[in-house]
Amino acid sequence: MRARMNEAAFSLKRSAIREFSALAKATPGCIALTLGEPDFDTPAPVCAAVSEAFSNHETHYIENGGMRALREKIAAFEEEKHGLCYRAEEIIVTVGATEALYTAFMGILNPGDEVVIPTPAFVLYGEIVKMLRGVPVEVNTSEDGFQLTRERLEAAITEKTKAVIINTPNNPTGTMYSEESLRVLHDLVKDRGIFVISDEVYRELCYTGGYHSFSGFEDCRKQILVVQSFSKPYAMTGWRMGYLMADRDVMERLELIHQFTVASTPAPFQRACMAALDYDPAELRETYRKRRTYVLSRLSGMGLPVTEPEGAFYVFPSIREFDLPSDEFCRRMIREAGLAATPGSCFGAEGFIRLTYCYSDPELEEGLNRLERFIHILRNR
Repeated sequence: MRARMNEAAFSLKRSAIREFSALAKATPGCIALTLGEPDFDTPAPVCAAVSEAFSNHETHYIENGGMRALREKIAAFEEEKHGLCYRAEEIIVTVGATEALYTAFMGILNPGDEVVIPTPAFVLYGEIVKMLRGVPVEVNTSEDGFQLTRERLEAAITEKTKAVIINTPNNPTGTMYSEESLRVLHDLVKDRGIFVISDEVYRELCYTGGYHSFSGFEDCRKQILVVQSFSKPYAMTGWRMGYLMADRDVMERLELIHQFTVASTPAPFQRACMAALDYDPAELRETYRKRRTYVLSRLSGMGLPVTEPEGAFYVFPSIREFDLPSDEFCRRMIREAGLAATPGSCFGAEGFIRLTYCYSDPELEEGLNRLERFIHILRNR
């Protein structure tokens, strides 16, 4: 039957994040620090809003792009809090950031178009590009402090380049792109008409000031598509709600793709999103900050090199000293130490592992104890 199916489906790989989480689950007593799943429940006011929507029988069709009230609230939130100027007509409410990414890529890619992906990068980007018969072009940032450089970006850009995708704060490193990095990218794409997809789903979970959005470059506004999600900052991963912002000329086409893909996101959940925008995630962010401090101190004590994350809830320590492929390292760690992490190869960055610290303090402590014992054994063999 393969000959009668879409060949692009056979180019896709299963997510290593899910694979190693499943391996952990199948291993008795294993601790998994794999999924980026907040250990908090969705805030009560958000849940109350959806209950109220059900009570008011808000269970009918709505505008494809999302409730006007929610899109206006998103527009006000983005302008007041982050200085980004998008009208309600330039926003669509999506099924999480995943559908926002798919809609963005579907709207701009033709077969054979290239998409530059700075790595380490979330696995989803390259797989969507391949599914749409585009060509992922990876740019390694691990030798440059996980920042963008003109030399590496310029070498990756060709006449076939249609877009560059950036993620800041980054999954898996937690690094934020500096103003200098974004300026380098701006100067390379502005006059070439290259799109920039800016994935900012961890923006509300930044630990330092000085966050810069690529959308600040008004002179190439028509080339920018911003992806956002309610999942991480508001502990709403299971709700599958996000949004996409773009200039009106682009959004007119993207909204049609969204319309013919999912029609719209659930009406009651959109009320929940309105409540989420009124919720201050400072308590969650402060908890992650404390966990970050603890995890970094433990990794330092183990002698594992790591770049301090400035946002999100991931650390990406180097395991190069052990001369093991990251996939093998992680499989052995599950079998021999009862701890699961995600191999750096999953993110296009061999020689690293990703540990997630959105888990309880006791889980983090025991998980890091197991990591410490495991690398002690490796160093003494």
